[in-house]
Amino acid sequence: MNDSRTRRRLDVIAEQAFPAYVVWELTLACDHACTHCGSRAGVARDGELSTDEALDVVRQLAALGTREVVLIGGEAYLHAGFLAIVRALRAAGIAPALTTGGRGITEELAAALVAAGLAYASVSVDGLEATHDRMRNLRGSWRAAMTALDRLRAAGLPTSSNINLNRLNHADLEALYEELRARGIGSWQVQITAPLGRAADRPDLLLQPWDLLAVVPRVAALKLRARADGIVLTPGNNLGYFGPEETQLRSITATDRDHWRGCQAGKFVMGIEAHGGIKGCPSLQPAYVGGTTRDRSIAETWNEAPALAFARNRTVDDLWGFCRTCAFAEHCMGGCSFTAHSIFGRPGNNPYCHYRARTLAKQGLRERLVPESSAPGAPFDHGTFSLVVEPLDAPDAVLPPERLVQIRRQ
Repeated sequence: MNDSRTRRRLDVIAEQAFPAYVVWELTLACDHACTHCGSRAGVARDGELSTDEALDVVRQLAALGTREVVLIGGEAYLHAGFLAIVRALRAAGIAPALTTGGRGITEELAAALVAAGLAYASVSVDGLEATHDRMRNLRGSWRAAMTALDRLRAAGLPTSSNINLNRLNHADLEALYEELRARGIGSWQVQITAPLGRAADRPDLLLQPWDLLAVVPRVAALKLRARADGIVLTPGNNLGYFGPEETQLRSITATDRDHWRGCQAGKFVMGIEAHGGIKGCPSLQPAYVGGTTRDRSIAETWNEAPALAFARNRTVDDLWGFCRTCAFAEHCMGGCSFTAHSIFGRPGNNPYCHYRARTLAKQGLRERLVPESSAPGAPFDHGTFSLVVEPLDAPDAVLPPERLVQIRRQ
């Protein structure tokens, strides 16, 4: 999710919760099988919404006042009603957008997207060519993504990009920015790969919490470069939190003084799954699905389902571990909910925090995530981790028990 893009749209919205920003998974069918995919996309879900059912969803979202809908997958363009849904969103006064791997973006489809009224398209690019193709599990994927950016721009569509940052690709960050800048993107979202779905099967892929000590300042420096180039770099919901660069990371312009304002899932953000499941954020786990579009109206689920209201009702008493004692607890509320849940099986304590990593580093310490249980193999599933506190200068390999300072378990 794009926190700063969402923030701009929500700054003018009253405090009454409503689904202003919706991310809609049209299908889990995909022409990639990415090694880090949280939804394990590839094959369509059983019972995905038909085009007629999807058009009724558009009608309900319009009635709820939705401002923007980002269509995702899998690959959204593999849904039979994709273009009809884009047109319906635009006709309903909702800005339709697309996040795509780009493999199927032909010149004809790019022109059709413009004609249908798509507001912008974000192409996922997860590193330079060799790294991206490895993560996407497909040789030629990087070239296809770059060609998609070129075709979309040539058709007159505003373009952006996004990256899932991890230990495999973070070294590519600065060079990748130059590649994307040359292709005329207007914005770039940088988020962290969370241990969801296929990424949960590859714990060595994940950043360790102490990696943020180097990564976050690099992202902040890139944001300044991007701003000078007229590009808006935005951190994802699971990157950052109250380090020295917090305002710089979260603010759109040089004069803004923005910061992380807590999880917006079920407040002003909603996710819709391909078979109609409704949850407060598209990346949240199945436990947060409050109902389906076939069970009852979206309005009823949004207003009445406890699974969607958790962030609306959260207090500092729901936090635990370091997050419960943090000076920023009331503002942060434990950071990104789906990321914390993917680590510990519940939200409220998030080790992917720059402030937290810096606080421990001042004490000569750092936290390590150690896999404890495996993910079962379903969309948006996760395992669990132990959190080990160890010396800051410890080797990257797991320390023997006699050198561990402390172990915190779920």
